[in-house]
Amino acid sequence: MLHRLLITLGLLASLAACNTIAGAGKDIEAAGGAISDTAEDTKEEIKN
Repeated sequence: MLHRLLITLGLLASLAACNTIAGAGKDIEAAGGAISDTAEDTKEEIKN
């Protein structure tokens, strides 16, 4: 019984970690997009 409980808790923790990593990846991707957009805007301002 205790063995099953520990396995279940381990699986739940693994799933939570996957969601956290996926969320972090999305945040990093969004930040990269913002940096890229800012760089493009700055590039255009310098040209003008």
